[in-house]
Amino acid sequence: MNKILNPFLIYGYENPDYFCDRVTETAALISALRNGRNVTLMSPRRMGKTGLIMNSFYQIRKEDENARCFYLDVFSTKNISDFVSLLGKTVMGQLDSSLQKITNTFVDIFRSSKLVFTSDPISGVPQVSLDFHPHEAENTLREIFNYLQRSEKECFIAIDEFQQVAEYPEQGFEALLRSYVQFCSNVHFVFSGSKQHLMSRIFDEPSRPFYRSTEKMQLYPLDQAAYCAFAQKHLSSNNIQLTSDRFSEIYSQLSGHTWYIQYLLNKIYELAPEVVDQQAIQEALRRILLSETDTYQRLYDGLTRNQAQLLVAIAKEVNVANINGNVFIKKYNLKGTSSINKALQHLVDKEFVFKDKNGYSVYDRYMALWLKNI
Repeated sequence: MNKILNPFLIYGYENPDYFCDRVTETAALISALRNGRNVTLMSPRRMGKTGLIMNSFYQIRKEDENARCFYLDVFSTKNISDFVSLLGKTVMGQLDSSLQKITNTFVDIFRSSKLVFTSDPISGVPQVSLDFHPHEAENTLREIFNYLQRSEKECFIAIDEFQQVAEYPEQGFEALLRSYVQFCSNVHFVFSGSKQHLMSRIFDEPSRPFYRSTEKMQLYPLDQAAYCAFAQKHLSSNNIQLTSDRFSEIYSQLSGHTWYIQYLLNKIYELAPEVVDQQAIQEALRRILLSETDTYQRLYDGLTRNQAQLLVAIAKEVNVANINGNVFIKKYNLKGTSSINKALQHLVDKEFVFKDKNGYSVYDRYMALWLKNI
């Protein structure tokens, strides 16, 4: 195992030592899957959905070495063919114990694709995969599920950014996928997504195929006390002192949003001050914002005047409960309700802004800090 130089991981998953808390959520997710309930997992981006999934899969594999866990992010897929290709490449060859068995299974099950034999570029070990044909996507999808079901292994598949399937140009894909999911009893699914309004349409509208087909899980910010203990433990390994009060300032400033807090802790660990004081926090923030300034400026310049003005106003307020309230409108000299709602729709669609139970906030917490200085 490679040595972790910085314990505050901002990408990927290593093991539970570098994963903060989520004990209750991990147990709940595993229990639902183990008891045959597929799960819809929702939260804003960078709140920790992927980490929770990976941590749960780690525990599942630890408890059952024969279990097979697969993760695929479908955000970049544009159609059924892209989805099927990604799913196939993720699971193919992972349920058989030998090349000969893999080959026999593929020949027996897969009629819509061609076998491709290659070798690992490093080890030279022979490998076999499938050459997927876009026009055969629906047939290949059926064959992939046959492959999963025939293996008789307990399989767990997480499909991240699942709301993307609603954007596919082909009609009926949700119904097609649902028809396979519901009858594949040895395969358990996590459908995770960050666009809550789109995810809600897929799973909450009675006319949609996935209506009431899963157990819902909503991911919220990490418990502050647990996150503080995690931060203190790993910072102390680098002889850095962090008080609860200072961590509370960090947590509050970044609204408890996991990835942004993690990034700041990663930077503080790198800078290695003896004590995490206000100066150390501001220096870490300064460096992070400096590295992102060009990106933020480009994004800001691409907005209309009304959109930019509203975005800055939301950033300065941190959270806006009544976006059309007179006090808010007058304070920031905004135009009328119609203009505000039109600008807001664009900001939400492009994920500059998101809405939670408290109101509207800027999605990127560091961009929010940058906008406050405009």
